[in-house]
Amino acid sequence: MRPDDQEQSLQLYIALSRASQWVNAHADRDIKRHGMNRTEFGVLELLYHKGAQPIQQIGSKVLMSSGNITYVVDKLEQKGFALRKASTEDRRLIYAEITDQGRAFIEDVFPNHAEAIGRAVGGLSEEEKALAARLLKKLGKYAQETY
Repeated sequence: MRPDDQEQSLQLYIALSRASQWVNAHADRDIKRHGMNRTEFGVLELLYHKGAQPIQQIGSKVLMSSGNITYVVDKLEQKGFALRKASTEDRRLIYAEITDQGRAFIEDVFPNHAEAIGRAVGGLSEEEKALAARLLKKLGKYAQETY
């Protein structure tokens, strides 16, 4: 790698990390207002949008370790937002499923959450957001494939 290319790569890494940190700070502040953390909200949002999920597979979908998922589902159950159900086909599989209360919660808070994220990324035009999303997806796929 040429020194100039290496410098550009490091500058990109720093900019990407800082941007992610600040956008996440906006999202986290909004989520915290509702007595949740990012992981709880992410799991609940997954269950809302994708339906019941095997607990063993949730971690990879919300980018966290499977050991923590059990704790997160416990917290969501305590809040009345999710429940566990055994699979009817394979008793070894346990699914997490959103409750009516969890669905009502997401439907109530998600529009404002999406607005908070919109404000956090408001420094870019619509075209710039689309371009950034395409480039970051390309970057992420390459990094994953070469890991």
